[in-house]
Amino acid sequence: MGLLLEQLWLLVVALAVALVAAALILMKKLSCVAFLSATKIPDSYWHKEKNFFLNAADKKETLPTIHDSPTKQLSVVVPSYNEEKRLPLMMDEALEYLEMRQKQDPTFTYEVIVVDDGSKDQTSQIALNYCQKYGNDKVRVITMVKNRGKGGAIKMGVFTSRGKKILMADADGATKFADIEKLEKGLRNLQPWPDQMAIACGSRAHLEKESIAQRSYFRTLLMHGFHFLVWFLCVKEIRDTQCGFKLLTREAALLTFSNLHIERWAFDVELLYIAQFFKIPIAEIAVNWTEIEGSKLVPFWSWLQMGKDLLFIRLQYLIGIWKLVNLRKKN
Repeated sequence: MGLLLEQLWLLVVALAVALVAAALILMKKLSCVAFLSATKIPDSYWHKEKNFFLNAADKKETLPTIHDSPTKQLSVVVPSYNEEKRLPLMMDEALEYLEMRQKQDPTFTYEVIVVDDGSKDQTSQIALNYCQKYGNDKVRVITMVKNRGKGGAIKMGVFTSRGKKILMADADGATKFADIEKLEKGLRNLQPWPDQMAIACGSRAHLEKESIAQRSYFRTLLMHGFHFLVWFLCVKEIRDTQCGFKLLTREAALLTFSNLHIERWAFDVELLYIAQFFKIPIAEIAVNWTEIEGSKLVPFWSWLQMGKDLLFIRLQYLIGIWKLVNLRKKN
């Protein structure tokens, strides 16, 4: 037992040293990027070559924008990077549920937006098969020329959505899609929504004890270290910030994603940090979740990268390089 405690202590020290080193590196870099970041970063999502999506006939059509009035009840945004193997199972489950719901309630309308984040496999073609089957009014495929990261892909999908509510759903199908009803109930329980803004986050926090039993001590330590940094630096009220199953009202999505800077794995944390800053009501809802093989996360390096991003987020806002703008008041 004593040896185990000693090993855990060494791991804690090693993690602390790594995080301090990352902080020092960031502080050094901040002086270099401060001038560049102080001015508004151009919105790279609206270049002419990205103002189109591929329809079922593999032809380009003009994208809608989130600034338009909503024409669907629900938009489902699915970020995908090299997901030719896992995407079909997720799409089959999601579309089966959505079609069944539409048959039960003909007034229910939806769209699924698959954003291919610069994949090197057949992800776009797989997604286009669903476009051909269900029609491009229900399924759209946006193919990014370059990989931007999960946050960047979701932002692209959100900015071109048509739904009153917008659901983020991972391509691996780890969360049972029907659990969207739990998120919808969570949103309803938050009413009245200030300025029509509210967010419901799927959560795996209730599965933490079970996951700890299945993980190595090292991975468990990394998990707790990341959770502590999230709580200490950015988000204090949400236990599981990283679950990829989140439901936002259109107004909440516009405000939060318009202020978002991080485009890779830690983008969820900044998204919720922004939401808390603007006092957007947030519900954390337990969902059914199963770990699916093929994750793009590399345990140590991914956690270290996310830890660095958390420090980066906090420092950028603390120093004032990044500023949050309430577009609704501005307009």
